[in-house]
Amino acid sequence: MVASILVGGALALIFALVTAPDGSEPLVTGSVLLAFGLGWALMAWLTTRFSGQPQRWLYVPAASLGGVGAVLAVLRPGPAFMDLLGWLWPLALAGLAIWMFVQLRRELRGSGRWLVGGLTAVLLLIAAAGAAMTVAAASASGPAAQGGLVDIGGRGLYLACTGSGSPAVVLQAGAGGDSRAWKTIQPTIATNTTVCAYDRAGRGRSDDAPAPQDGNAIARDLHDLLTKAGISGPYVVVGHSSGGPYLRVYAATYPADVAGMVLVDPQPATAFTALPDYPSIYDFLKLSGGLAPSLARIGLLGPLFGVGPTDATAAVARSYRDEIRMLPTALDQANRVTSIGDVPLIILSAGTGSQRGWAEAQEAQVGLSTKAVHRTLPNATHESLLDGDSASTAQAILDVIAAVRDGVPLP
Repeated sequence: MVASILVGGALALIFALVTAPDGSEPLVTGSVLLAFGLGWALMAWLTTRFSGQPQRWLYVPAASLGGVGAVLAVLRPGPAFMDLLGWLWPLALAGLAIWMFVQLRRELRGSGRWLVGGLTAVLLLIAAAGAAMTVAAASASGPAAQGGLVDIGGRGLYLACTGSGSPAVVLQAGAGGDSRAWKTIQPTIATNTTVCAYDRAGRGRSDDAPAPQDGNAIARDLHDLLTKAGISGPYVVVGHSSGGPYLRVYAATYPADVAGMVLVDPQPATAFTALPDYPSIYDFLKLSGGLAPSLARIGLLGPLFGVGPTDATAAVARSYRDEIRMLPTALDQANRVTSIGDVPLIILSAGTGSQRGWAEAQEAQVGLSTKAVHRTLPNATHESLLDGDSASTAQAILDVIAAVRDGVPLP
């Protein structure tokens, strides 16, 4: 029995590692279920060949898990079907586990009972966690609303604007982030001018996009959002981390919309070549992103990755997975943007906790504008620029606003 457990666990791990980087949620989940089904089948076969207590009933969980896994892996249904299945599979798995407990009491004696009983208890716990996550996802209200959804053509994007005046400031979060990233900075800017934070498609309160989005698609969404919302340009656009490359594409696509720019510790568009460690970091992000929807289904995404309840749903996990997979394309698109002209630009960089080559890649982005200034905060980190060191970030935005309004040089 121990051998079959080890084989099933090893197969599940291998199948997950192979399918997660590029596979869909049904493929990843189906492959893991198929592996566990094979493990239960091996256990049943071993008990009939090498044990005085043949446990042929173990072929039932083997066929159930393996069969469902094979169907998912082959058919690969869409997100809507997987969400619907979220209401059904916890009940089915709980019923299977209860039936297995009954069979266990009737058929198995000795230490094997405790081993198989423990595995069956795990199935029951997974069913309970899956049911809880499905209910939580259905009842989740999402981030606290200060704004609302704006229809950009059959789907809505969440936009929260505060303050008044021009130029309006538009805030772009990094990969996996949403409008909440700016909760510390937005109130400060609102005392000076109009400032808007939004959620990209699939993030926060925004509806999903019909397909994964590259930098061009994100730029079109933002342009349509601001137009439909009646926010007059040109804007001072502000991007953190991967939001920086997104805004480079936006500025090249809609140059008349951009009056000024602040890039907050922006991810270099040349990350794959300029940062020696980034290719391996990206491989991990792609792997974890591929696993995220499946982990979210059984309630493990939050505990394993420190994700809050509203961000631990399968829908949000899919959005993050798709964004990570499209990131190389978005970076390549941003790398083609070599100049935004004489637009006032501040690059604000963190001085600690960065990857090898990060500081040099930050400095290289100064060439984007003839009116660019590079500021580095020696004790700041990538994330603290949005929180503990947010005053410096807010000041950089205010400096660009002043440069746009009054034509003064950037300090």
